[in-house]
Amino acid sequence: MKKFINDVSKVEEQMVLGMVKAYPNYLKKLDCGNVVVRSNKKEGKVALISGGGSGHEPAHGGFVGEGMLDAAVAGAVFTSPTPDQILEGIRAIATDAGVLMVVKNYTGDVMNFEMAADMAELEGIPVKHVVTNDDVAVKDSLYTIGRRGVAGTVFVHKIAGAKAEQGASLDEVQAVAQKVIDNVRTMGAAITPCTVPAAGKPGFELGEDEMEVGIGIHGEPGTHREKVRPADEVTGHLLDQILGDIDYVGHEVAVMVNGSGATPLMELFIINNHVADVLAEKGVKVYKTFVGEYMTSIEMQGFSISLLRLDDEMKQLLDAPANTPAWKEV
Repeated sequence: MKKFINDVSKVEEQMVLGMVKAYPNYLKKLDCGNVVVRSNKKEGKVALISGGGSGHEPAHGGFVGEGMLDAAVAGAVFTSPTPDQILEGIRAIATDAGVLMVVKNYTGDVMNFEMAADMAELEGIPVKHVVTNDDVAVKDSLYTIGRRGVAGTVFVHKIAGAKAEQGASLDEVQAVAQKVIDNVRTMGAAITPCTVPAAGKPGFELGEDEMEVGIGIHGEPGTHREKVRPADEVTGHLLDQILGDIDYVGHEVAVMVNGSGATPLMELFIINNHVADVLAEKGVKVYKTFVGEYMTSIEMQGFSISLLRLDDEMKQLLDAPANTPAWKEV
């Protein structure tokens, strides 16, 4: 294993410290665990918290700031944070308006966030949650019952965060978050694995001429393995699966072409070139496109495509101002 790290046991802590030192105007770290919160707490609004295992940077700490998340909790790499960590985050950001938890659909995350919510409610903090499940590739996996929550989660952060920033109630913020979940779908592929530092070796193996189609953000198996094909063919296959799950025809969509950590922007733009052509051909109008790294898998060489079917409310909230280390306005 070759990585620019110091002590395997301190990877997550040193990463979070480095993030906070890079963006002190946005973030501060709590004393308990690897939890980051907005530097300047905004009172009177619904607060949003998300998180999960480390290794998906910039998710989730990079999306803490005005118009998105109020807190992000980082567990060990690809491992859910503990209920105590999550509870500390909830306590730090809670206002009279309540807290919404955005949880990706992995068994450990769902269980630990729900336990934290139960503890917070015993302290008088109103807490609700949504569970993201945008991956169309696999219904049940090593880590889930039902579909996995993947890069489409970032759209939930953005749109629900904007709704909260506008002063909406907890029920209203939860409702718009669920609307995003109901209308976003994602699928990905990879050509190289990643290495969890504590494991010291790749989580799976692929031959030089192989790719994994439908792979999860932790390297979980997808739908199948096959020989590497040209980018347009892979992109076309992923879009077929996504478009077959929701009727996008005649609708406007937001597109996210998300890199898995080691995929050059050159390749992501090649992928987006075909995404745009296919959607135009099928009568799906692209409202806005995001290309880059939003939810990675350490150094996996791969990508995912997310499509969010928009209505007027979601368009307005997607366009609303946001100011976080990782969210760039388009």
